[in-house]
Amino acid sequence: MEKNVNLLDGPIFKGLTKLAIPIMATSMVQMAYNMIDMIWIGRLGSGAVAAIGAAGMYMWLANGVSTLSKMGGQIKVGQALGAGNKKEAGEYATSAIQLALIYGLVISLIILIMANPFIRFLGLNGADVIADGIVYLQIVSIGIVFTFINQVLTGIFTAMGNSSIAFRATAVGLVINIVFDPVLIFGVGPIPALGVAGAAIATVMAQAVVMVLFIVACKKDQVLFNQIKILCKPNTKDMRQITKIGLPVSIQSMMFTGISMIISRLVAGFGDQAVAVQKVGSQIESISWMTAEGFSAAVNSFVAQNYGAGNHSRVKKGYKVSMFVVIAWGILCTVLLVFLPGPIFRIFIQEKEVLPMGINYLQILGISQLFMCMEIATQGAFGGMGRTIPPSIVSITCSVARIPLAMLLSTTVLGLSGIWWGISITSIMKGILLVTWFAFFLRKYERKVSTIN
Repeated sequence: MEKNVNLLDGPIFKGLTKLAIPIMATSMVQMAYNMIDMIWIGRLGSGAVAAIGAAGMYMWLANGVSTLSKMGGQIKVGQALGAGNKKEAGEYATSAIQLALIYGLVISLIILIMANPFIRFLGLNGADVIADGIVYLQIVSIGIVFTFINQVLTGIFTAMGNSSIAFRATAVGLVINIVFDPVLIFGVGPIPALGVAGAAIATVMAQAVVMVLFIVACKKDQVLFNQIKILCKPNTKDMRQITKIGLPVSIQSMMFTGISMIISRLVAGFGDQAVAVQKVGSQIESISWMTAEGFSAAVNSFVAQNYGAGNHSRVKKGYKVSMFVVIAWGILCTVLLVFLPGPIFRIFIQEKEVLPMGINYLQILGISQLFMCMEIATQGAFGGMGRTIPPSIVSITCSVARIPLAMLLSTTVLGLSGIWWGISITSIMKGILLVTWFAFFLRKYERKVSTIN
């Protein structure tokens, strides 16, 4: 087992980046998962892309539930390790994994049973698109338990200062996906062409392999996982604490997904091609927010350990360093999406009537990338200090505002572009509000520390 990154001592930038780079690389791999699906499915036409986009909404919603055990577990484990209490950290890790198992099984069963009404709720138009969406959702629901376990183990390893495990496991999963996607979608030799169902099967296979690799890594670890007993009686006290911290983030994620579903219904009113544009565009845009989320996870662990250890000055310095990095990244993403939208979008869909819609999406959403990255990094800092409610309040409030704003702007001459502007404007609002809130919170925190000292 490789040595964990020391987040309590030494140069802050070096420690943060050493932890963040594998996390960001993992995010890029996860993004590549989705993009490879889109590239191959795009060859089947925009209808197939729209079907997977609709099913993906519910997988996104399910991931919001997984955030409850992941975020709460990561923060409590990180704070316990920072305080030098490995036994307590092991107990929190055990409870987080048990919660992930319970939630994963329940959500998997619900989605498997309700796939038909769930897909029809999104207002897709073509019968083939609806049928493909149902099949894809039913198959990928089987892998939800794998995803939940992978998420919580990623959080625990990150809290320990070890982010390379998740990267290696996810990278192997990507290779599985790359190999089996075209084989199962289009068929090779005796293997029949399964279309959308093939893409779903490849995804589940990759998730299962990633989980197996995580389990192997857990068995080799002698720092924390040797104290974890999954089959022991659940510690309801620890579960309540994990839930208390993770619940605001989970609600935020699920609310955001629910609002996105409503937005998708608005988009569906402009046709299945518009739904495909949103799906592909959001996957392209994910290069920005998934990387920012990777750095945010590093900031979360850094702040959690130093907050638990009472290293107050490093908490503030760590946040400043993280903001410098994500601001630079946000500016780069804005430049790419605003000035090079055509070549990027054309990689996924070549249909001439769809391309102008895709370019329009990327240019409008590109304007908000900087603010979105700032918001995501600040969420990590808030979370590391155990304060998950402020980011949730800002995110939910602005996301709810997205619905009437999108409806208003789309009924004007802006049409479909009005929906994209509604999304972009509210993303800018979230970034400004949350960074401002954290600045006031940090000032209050510093005054409190100086009073105690």
